[in-house]
Amino acid sequence: MTVFSSHKRTACSLWIIFLTLDFDIWEVKCTSVAEVDRHLQMGVQMLAKGQLHDALSHFHAAIDGDPNNYLTYYRRATVYLALGRSRQGLQDLDEVIRLKPDFTAARAQRAGVLVKLGRLEEAHIDLEHVLRKDPAHEEANRLYTSIEPLKRDILEAYSHVRTGRYNHAILILKSVIEHCPWDAALRDLRVEAYQGVGDMMSAIADIRITTKLTQDNTEGYLKLANMYYQIGDVEQGLNEIRECLKLDPDHKNCFTLYKKIKKINKILNDAQEYVNNKEYEECVNSANKVLKEEKNIDEVKFLAYDKLCQCQTHLSPAAAITACQSALDIKEEARLYCDMAEAHIADELFDEAVSDYQKALNVDENLQRAKDGLEKAQKLKKQASKRDYYKILGVKRTANKREITKAYRSLAQKWHPDHFDGEEKKKAEKMFIDIAAAKEVLTDDEMRAKFDNGEDPLDPEQQQGGPGGHPFNPFQHFHFHQGGFPGGGFSGGGFKFQFN
Repeated sequence: MTVFSSHKRTACSLWIIFLTLDFDIWEVKCTSVAEVDRHLQMGVQMLAKGQLHDALSHFHAAIDGDPNNYLTYYRRATVYLALGRSRQGLQDLDEVIRLKPDFTAARAQRAGVLVKLGRLEEAHIDLEHVLRKDPAHEEANRLYTSIEPLKRDILEAYSHVRTGRYNHAILILKSVIEHCPWDAALRDLRVEAYQGVGDMMSAIADIRITTKLTQDNTEGYLKLANMYYQIGDVEQGLNEIRECLKLDPDHKNCFTLYKKIKKINKILNDAQEYVNNKEYEECVNSANKVLKEEKNIDEVKFLAYDKLCQCQTHLSPAAAITACQSALDIKEEARLYCDMAEAHIADELFDEAVSDYQKALNVDENLQRAKDGLEKAQKLKKQASKRDYYKILGVKRTANKREITKAYRSLAQKWHPDHFDGEEKKKAEKMFIDIAAAKEVLTDDEMRAKFDNGEDPLDPEQQQGGPGGHPFNPFQHFHFHQGGFPGGGFSGGGFKFQFN
């Protein structure tokens, strides 16, 4: 086997080209110093331009060509740290100091990284080494004098968390983490403090950072998923728990939480789809499934009550009002007061609806829905003292056209003037006109929409200024004739009623 000696101007890396049972063939692939220097120069140029990934590629190539050049490791460490990749940066600085222990700049930089990582004892050793060789080193002096106060603050923060003085801990940790931003343990401690004061969004922000600071941080993703689920962001909780399972598909706790969140998320998505399709009974069933599955987390129960509040309005206004109140007991939102107001309107409780819209405006004074709703509820309250077409037909405000037509036919037969004599006949004629008017308004989408907004389309007072400027008189549209009920309607006694 041939032995190759290294030339002083050549850096060589050994590559196996071919191996047989009978003999070995070896080839030495050599990279010239000039080529290594070219990669170094290109790396420095890319670094100066801020093209960090390009710089990294050139420094990788330079190290492959000459793995004993401490300056290349030092420059690559600079790029890693600029990219926030502290672990790789620290490894390169370790290699620099192994190759050249008296490289003061590398020790000072490593000390700075160690402080940011919260490894204060190790940083202390490096800083003493730097200051022995260069007592005037400004950055080393600054870091050196900060270490003992940081140690004291960290001990105090742990003490505050243990004794439940979370706000004190948060205040101290804010300053400490500014000096040690890459210390995952300090962020975990602050997460505990944030949770103690109920600031879940700040806790989530810290945990999200720890998932990047700690390699394969399955526990971090598990915490993150739990936190999102607890604040009712089920979709994001599902995304985070999937990240945990990507790192460890067999993680028992992550898989258990994954199954639970996935199930709840599907039910909630189904409920929203039912709302979009106006399938209100199915929406109610889905919301009740969520309440059955989750009995402890209020923010998730809130999502179910919210759906019940929306969907029950179309089925059972009283049940909707109860659901809206349950949601408001968990979290006060202006829109929920509006939803409850609509349920009260559906239940013809106009005073309560006015009160609900006012509460919505107390929460959000600029909410246009509440402003419009308040005006509508006040009109409906005034309208209730006049003719109410829903009451005339005896149907709910949520009744569909088929239910309205059925009620109309039944009442029209009951109050047909042919069935009455004398004074009773006059009463029947009035009732018959009101029944026909109610049917006309409630089966016409445009007129019904006006009536539902507090305007009677057949009220002469509300129709002033119409065509020709003459008030609208609905009674001009009703005529009684001899000869039976037109269009196959009710007839008898030679009397007929016609609506034009």
